[in-house]
Amino acid sequence: MKVRFMRPIYFLWVVVPVVGFIIYMVWGLPHVIWSYDFRAASYDPLAERYYERCTYVGPYGTFTIYPTNGKCRWIRFLTRSG
Repeated sequence: MKVRFMRPIYFLWVVVPVVGFIIYMVWGLPHVIWSYDFRAASYDPLAERYYERCTYVGPYGTFTIYPTNGKCRWIRFLTRSG
């Protein structure tokens, strides 16, 4: 019986850290929304909101973004330069 120590399947786990590093290099690290400013058509809590400023907090600090479409995402991937 021949024992094989170097099969390609043994190195499959390396794919997960490599993909994580590529995502980090391309998109950055996740930042979560902390605060926002918005305009609403009325005082109705269910009325449509148009967001004017979104502030995100994460490993690289605080970033304030002014959205062009009036929407704030809950999570953004940002780099040190923003």
